[in-house]
Amino acid sequence: MSELINFIYLISAVLFMMGLKNLSSPVTARRGNNLSMLGMALAIVATLLNPDIVSFKLLLLGVAVGAVIGGVAAVKVEMTSMPEMVALFNGCGGAASALVALAEFQGSGHQLAGFGLITLLLSIIIGALTFTGSLIAFGKLKGLVASRPIVYPGQQVVNGLFCLVMVGLAVGVYQDTANLLFFYGLLGLSLLLGVLAVIPIGGADMPVIISLLNSYSGLAVSMTGFALRNNALIVVGSLVGASGLFLTKIMCDAMNRSLANVLFGAFGAAADSGGGPAAGPGGPATGAVKGYEIEDVVTVLENAESLIIVPGYGMAAAQAQHAVRELGEHLQNAGAAVRYAIHPVAGRMPGHMNVLLAEADVPYELLFAMEDINDDFTETDVVLVIGANDVVNPAAKTNPGSPIYGMPVLNVELARTVIVLKRSMNPGFAGIENELFLKDNTMMLFGDAKKTVQQLVSALKGPGKY
Repeated sequence: MSELINFIYLISAVLFMMGLKNLSSPVTARRGNNLSMLGMALAIVATLLNPDIVSFKLLLLGVAVGAVIGGVAAVKVEMTSMPEMVALFNGCGGAASALVALAEFQGSGHQLAGFGLITLLLSIIIGALTFTGSLIAFGKLKGLVASRPIVYPGQQVVNGLFCLVMVGLAVGVYQDTANLLFFYGLLGLSLLLGVLAVIPIGGADMPVIISLLNSYSGLAVSMTGFALRNNALIVVGSLVGASGLFLTKIMCDAMNRSLANVLFGAFGAAADSGGGPAAGPGGPATGAVKGYEIEDVVTVLENAESLIIVPGYGMAAAQAQHAVRELGEHLQNAGAAVRYAIHPVAGRMPGHMNVLLAEADVPYELLFAMEDINDDFTETDVVLVIGANDVVNPAAKTNPGSPIYGMPVLNVELARTVIVLKRSMNPGFAGIENELFLKDNTMMLFGDAKKTVQQLVSALKGPGKY
């Protein structure tokens, strides 16, 4: 029976790898999701074939409860809330690994030794801090916890001391598995460290943190697999852990920052939310913000032969993706060449804008990554920036004193006309003013993104209809 179980696990692992490969493209992402679901279903079946299972009642109850929760979440959760759900799922993965390791320790901890005990302790540590860290990330994304970095003097020293104490406790448990005081102390500090590690990280860095916590959850699963000698958990956890780390690296490169800077830099902690003029190499950026009316913007759009739409978190917050797709379709039908420019860290999680636009049925071939479209702005008539801020800030290229200097951004200011849809002049996650708003070729149109785009569509279709 064990040979059959491992063979099914092998098939599951292959399906997971194929699914991950297909997820690399929007065109094949649905197929990748289906392959991964099939792999998980086979892994569950193989686990249920284990002759060591004493009772199926609790297992089937768990499968039923999980299926109900997953189904309700899939139906009820809005696409705009996907970052929060991903954060919760990361936390659930970490909690599951920690709980399985905890049960294994309580059931046969006295029999564990060597590598098996080490991986079990790592599973508890990583799983616990992933759980609480993900809860804090969820709170920041949901607005339940301040999105700005929460810092205090000596924070890194305190965290470092906690890590040293945890190492000492882990060594104590390794030497004496009957020492429950050390064991539960290790569990408690791991939970606390997850909170302390994420509170000093601001909302601007949430895409990186979500990727990193995803990687942590995979590592916890892999460690649990080693402790239980379960090949499926080892393979799946390794895949999730490795892919999460690669994605974290991509996110860091997109912001031109190191992972250490994201984790320990408390980016935006000292920024003034009001934001004065962004200082340039020769002094403050000059110019004035010029507000326009719907009619002015409609005139520009009607005469545009080429248009690039740049979505940001403001579009997600206003749930304007469907209105944006309608606007793009109307301008295409009128003869304009319409494309979408996607910055890697636009939104609150990796691929956030791609997911929202795909949900609104925007054709995949119209979505372009930053590196594929950045050179085209100079020959573009109009750029429509909808709720994006830091990812289009020219200060990243022109102002060495700016906290985002060196971050790759979209070259929207090089277009003939830039139209910015924004609710107010409040700064983005970086907490600094955007030099783009002061440019001579920039038109500011204030208001809720969804309502504003709907008004533009109505006005383009016929005067007096908005």
